[in-house]
Amino acid sequence: MNLVAGAIGGNAAGKASPTFDLGTIGNTIAGLVGGGVLGQLVPIVLPAITAAAAGGNLSIGGILANLISGGAGGAILTAIIGAVKNKAA
Repeated sequence: MNLVAGAIGGNAAGKASPTFDLGTIGNTIAGLVGGGVLGQLVPIVLPAITAAAAGGNLSIGGILANLISGGAGGAILTAIIGAVKNKAA
């Protein structure tokens, strides 16, 4: 979930601003990485999500939290890489 949401978030961030755009492949890769990383950090910060998943009681709230964190992570990393790349060019 985190990777897919990250890829979507990365592409959304890239297309929203030419400053951050890395191209479709670049946006997708940066989004995948960002979504994966932030998606791993959210359960550490919010242990209730991890506990619910382990207990088999994963709720819609937990799923939404993963999708939001993955999408945000993808968008954030894409924006950072895009800004650095375009500033260096």
